[in-house]
Amino acid sequence: MFDDASILITGGTGSFGRRFTRTLLTRFKPRRVVIFSRDEYKQFEMQQEFKHPALRFFIGDVRDEGRLRQAMRGIEYVIHAAALKQVPAAEYNPMECIKTNINGAQNVITASLENEVKRVIALSTDKAANPVNLYGATKLASDKLFVAANNLAGGHPTRFAVVRYGNVVGSRGSVLPFFKRLLAEGAKELPVTDPRMTRFWITLQHGVDFVIAITKRMHGGELFVPKIPSVRITDLVESLAPGIGTRHIGIRPGEKLHEIMCPRDEAHLTLEFLRHYVIRPTITFSQPADYTLDGMGERGVPVADEFEYSSGTNERFLTVEELRELNAA
Repeated sequence: MFDDASILITGGTGSFGRRFTRTLLTRFKPRRVVIFSRDEYKQFEMQQEFKHPALRFFIGDVRDEGRLRQAMRGIEYVIHAAALKQVPAAEYNPMECIKTNINGAQNVITASLENEVKRVIALSTDKAANPVNLYGATKLASDKLFVAANNLAGGHPTRFAVVRYGNVVGSRGSVLPFFKRLLAEGAKELPVTDPRMTRFWITLQHGVDFVIAITKRMHGGELFVPKIPSVRITDLVESLAPGIGTRHIGIRPGEKLHEIMCPRDEAHLTLEFLRHYVIRPTITFSQPADYTLDGMGERGVPVADEFEYSSGTNERFLTVEELRELNAA
């Protein structure tokens, strides 16, 4: 699908963007891969690491619609990974988070339509489902914008979809590198917000592979949710340092005990496929589609009434041994 294609990745110097780029260059022969980000030093580091003739680097911010329009000339696929993601920082700087996560999303949509990009996939988060913090609320608004953008396309070929998944193993800002740093510094106990806490858990490569698959499966307007395991925070601690003590510090502002990716209120819109769920758009004006049959020919079925996909009631939890293997990878 990406052979001889031009792809742009917003936030391309981040963890996801780098892994996505490496996967593209390994599995396909793209004509052009544009890394769009605002950090010139990270772009320099990425240039030194990859040294590939298909790579192009654009310094720019998703807040700048004009720069996005320039960068998307001739682009066929856009992966929107740029976002402000730190929950405490978003609470303290709400307007900055809104400018990037909401206004930036609209800029990506406008630039994509004007350049007649074929497919746009926006990365979301489990925190966007029934959000309790500003970061989650901005990502929910972003999700709604991308879904609704399909109704604005009119005669344009551009189609938009959203991918929502949970915590990425070892990603910047996640609890795993934080715990590892404390242990390396000789900590005798680890701080735990609440021993009942659970989270969805996905590897970076799984997230990349899922996004690549979605470009083939999507009609436009869907919100895709992969079936992934959950982890208990106490099991994560045990996998890192068997028998170590914990200090309960309480749930931080904007945190939940468990995360949800398919809310109960949207069960009537949710379809179950073999390895993922699809939440259909609430309104479709211009492009009615049979969302039960995806672009790969797989058929989905409606979920049961009152269905909810929560990290606390997930059918699959990683064991301590499985977590050790992931931590060592």
